[in-house]
Amino acid sequence: MKTLLLQGVFVLLLTAFSNSYAGDCFKRPFDLSNCMVKAKQGHRDAQHVLGVMYEYGKGVTQDHKQAANWYLKSAEQGNVNAQYRLGVLYMYGKGAPQDYKQAANWYRKAAEQGNTEAQFSLGMMYEYGKGVTQDYKQTEVWYRKAAEQGNANAQYNLGTMYFRGKGVPQDRKHAASWYRKAAEQGKSGAQLSLGLMYMYGEGAPQDYKQAANWYLKSAEQGNANAQYRLGLMYIEGNGVPQDYKQAANWHLKSAEQGNANAQYDLGLMYGRGDGVPQDYKQAANWYLKSAEQGNANAQNNLGLMYVRGNGVLQDKVMAYMYFNVAAANGNKRGAENRNVIAEKMSSLQIEDAQKLAREWMASH
Repeated sequence: MKTLLLQGVFVLLLTAFSNSYAGDCFKRPFDLSNCMVKAKQGHRDAQHVLGVMYEYGKGVTQDHKQAANWYLKSAEQGNVNAQYRLGVLYMYGKGAPQDYKQAANWYRKAAEQGNTEAQFSLGMMYEYGKGVTQDYKQTEVWYRKAAEQGNANAQYNLGTMYFRGKGVPQDRKHAASWYRKAAEQGKSGAQLSLGLMYMYGEGAPQDYKQAANWYLKSAEQGNANAQYRLGLMYIEGNGVPQDYKQAANWHLKSAEQGNANAQYDLGLMYGRGDGVPQDYKQAANWYLKSAEQGNANAQNNLGLMYVRGNGVLQDKVMAYMYFNVAAANGNKRGAENRNVIAEKMSSLQIEDAQKLAREWMASH
């Protein structure tokens, strides 16, 4: 998949100058020497071509320093694509020392020529104060320029600015509008965000079917939060028929990516046998994964598993430990269960359990 993506990027980069003077460099069979001659003669598009070749190792040995060298020659002559790629190399310290100011400088030159990726990247620099003074108004300016040209990442980020009221007045309708534009281009995060807006009726009419529809689009692209949200829809029967098997399926996909809430819910489903065969070992396994990420409900439920000996060996000390950890994380039931189990333990057992809890808290 990574190789295919790189190939796609390479093709897109070449498309930007396929009709330029340097197009001769790509006549088949490929003539590197001819391209090199043109580049050395000062043809900026040929210089850009060589930069791309060296950056991606196409036709030559990959060499980021050479890529930066040729991008610089081309960029100094005003080649917008070379200016953007040079900014990227400075941004990530590839072929040149990492230098956010230089990255912002070259992004700006390309952005002012209308390059949408550079406009988006410059907006990011202003949002996070990388190489420039943090400035949300400037962030909005550059995101908007890119968004209005159809850049899905900029549309999504601009939507988030409106949602949060950062750099612009808070406006959920405007947020939904920009999320939709990005979502329709397949931006997974925007699809999830638009689904949430339909779910809660913010910036769009509350519509569970639309929420489920956008969650699904995002979930199918592997978005763990969307997979978790879609699982909830199937549990509750909101916007889709209630279906615990489908819920368990989507929760599993999310849980395997590390979503703590999905891991907790999957533990519940295995404990109850909802959508999956009842399996206490699996329940304990998923509670543990969620508990290790700080989910206090999972910590409490794992304590209960140790009290009952479900899926784990019955162990009061371990039960007390997890109850204590849950209580420390604000779980009231954890505190109550800790106090109940403490009445059945010796002072030495309690001391051991408290020590284990302290060690757990320190290591997580």
